[in-house]
Amino acid sequence: MLDQLLPVLILLVVVIIFGGGLLFLTSLAGPKVEKSAVKQMPYECGVAGTESETTRIPIKFYLTAISFILFDIEVIFLYPWALIYPSQVAEYGGYLLITMGLFMGILIFGLFYEYKAKALEWS
Repeated sequence: MLDQLLPVLILLVVVIIFGGGLLFLTSLAGPKVEKSAVKQMPYECGVAGTESETTRIPIKFYLTAISFILFDIEVIFLYPWALIYPSQVAEYGGYLLITMGLFMGILIFGLFYEYKAKALEWS
């Protein structure tokens, strides 16, 4: 089992060393700027922020973001299935089709639930 895990561990170590090295090099080579009140102000698109920290944001923004993430991540699972299905039809065809049908059913049920709960309306 270690021979299968060793390449992953080596890659993990290389990524950590590379990432840490890049952060260290940019701290050495980057410009040294003094912190001032103007530079520490939050801004958006080049415009200084005018709203207070207690600004209320409508919950619909969060519901939309959560819905997008939910359906986006679930749709990602369709790609590997679509790649594997043609080569595995002979051996596991019915099983693969039924499991993906259940997966799509749950996904479609969630979409209808959001539609009925009016989570997709923006008024």
